[in-house]
Amino acid sequence: MLIKHPLALFMAASLLAGCAVGPDYVRPKISLPDHYIGAGSAAQQQAAANTDLTAWWTAFEDQQLSRYVSLALAQNLDLAQASARVVQARAGLGAANAALMPSGNISGQAGRAYQSVETPLGQVLNAQPGFNRFGNDYEVNLGASWEVDLFGGLRRSREAALAEYQASEAGAAAARLAVAAQTADIYISIRGLQTRLDIARRQVQKQQELLGKIQLLYSKGLAPELQVDQAEGVLAQVKSSVPVLETGLDAAMNALDVMLASPPGTHRAELAVMSDIPVAPRISTSETPGELLRRRPDLIVAERRLAAASARIGVAIAEYYPKLSMTGLVGSATAVSSGNVFTSGASQATGMLGLRWRLFDFGRINAQIDQARGQEAEMLAAYRLAALHAAEDVENAYSALAKREEQSAVLKRGVYSLGRARSASFAAYQSGLVSLIEVLQADESLLSASDAEAQARTEAARAAVAAFKALGGGWTPSVNG
Repeated sequence: MLIKHPLALFMAASLLAGCAVGPDYVRPKISLPDHYIGAGSAAQQQAAANTDLTAWWTAFEDQQLSRYVSLALAQNLDLAQASARVVQARAGLGAANAALMPSGNISGQAGRAYQSVETPLGQVLNAQPGFNRFGNDYEVNLGASWEVDLFGGLRRSREAALAEYQASEAGAAAARLAVAAQTADIYISIRGLQTRLDIARRQVQKQQELLGKIQLLYSKGLAPELQVDQAEGVLAQVKSSVPVLETGLDAAMNALDVMLASPPGTHRAELAVMSDIPVAPRISTSETPGELLRRRPDLIVAERRLAAASARIGVAIAEYYPKLSMTGLVGSATAVSSGNVFTSGASQATGMLGLRWRLFDFGRINAQIDQARGQEAEMLAAYRLAALHAAEDVENAYSALAKREEQSAVLKRGVYSLGRARSASFAAYQSGLVSLIEVLQADESLLSASDAEAQARTEAARAAVAAFKALGGGWTPSVNG
């Protein structure tokens, strides 16, 4: 059958392919609280309502932090992998789109043969007047084929491919958010370790000065040897904390280099210049936990995978029904020496209507449908669980931020008081009013409080990073499925 009107046939088949079998996907409703428990008062929410989540790292007002995050977003190798996955998913969507359309091909061949006259066939042909031992063979064909999507199996397959592509885009955004958050977290940890290391080194210097004075007094017979031993012991204890902090600092600097896709040690020189621990910005939101379903890219990934699983149920159900395909060919062929291809006598055309139906394979189809439904149920549970974990992440980050800021404020006052107490105890020791043990105890308390206060400030800033990450940054999906 020669296909003379392919456009009309395409429209007719499209009308036949009315509805697609299988469930039509509807995004499930997730029950989440109306507000965050740890978001603070309404006044706090209003004060922080203008926080830019799109570039949330700028809220720390640290130019070096912002620069490193920008470098990581441009160079990180995890993001390169995520981008490659998006390209793969886009290709899968292109293949699914192409499956809905007719496919065509052009083929051609040309040959030249030389017939032997010693074979039985050659002897018969050679006996014919005008026999030419040379022969030419020419053929050119234009073919087309199309599977008519009568019951929507191909369309459901395209829905699944589209959802997977959208999930890959959201996955890339989730990777960007994770890289930005991890880069900021490592940078803050570096500044925290440097601050703690500075505190320890200053304490070592103080202890060395104290030991020097006691040794001078001992040399003049004004201090017992016991006090020298006590001062040396405390100095050794303080010194022992320095290598531990230096090891952690080296590891953090190396980790930051890897995040920036550079060899360890690349940025160490510029990081060696000390800087303050970034101050945790006030974070709150007037949005409800339900907004996480729209904002957080990892939840978009889970929801899109659920949509893909739902579409695959339709793909499986479509196997119950017959598959109709049409194939056509038009061309020209000749096998004569004159080579009169493309003449009316050399034209050829064929048309075929194909039918495939798995009539005796319903048991296997049932198993495939059950498997698809099971996968959808799994994806639904994963989506609901991911939503709960997302709300949990925000609550934990808000709580950690509030408590760490409170701890830091308390310790700051304590460091001030302990500093004054240490100065007073040392002055009293020089006057002979107290023993050396009071001075050493004051030093130990001051060092412990100063170190704890630096850790609290560091953890408060890290909690702010965790909160920004938990809120999903500022990414908004281009399509909502």
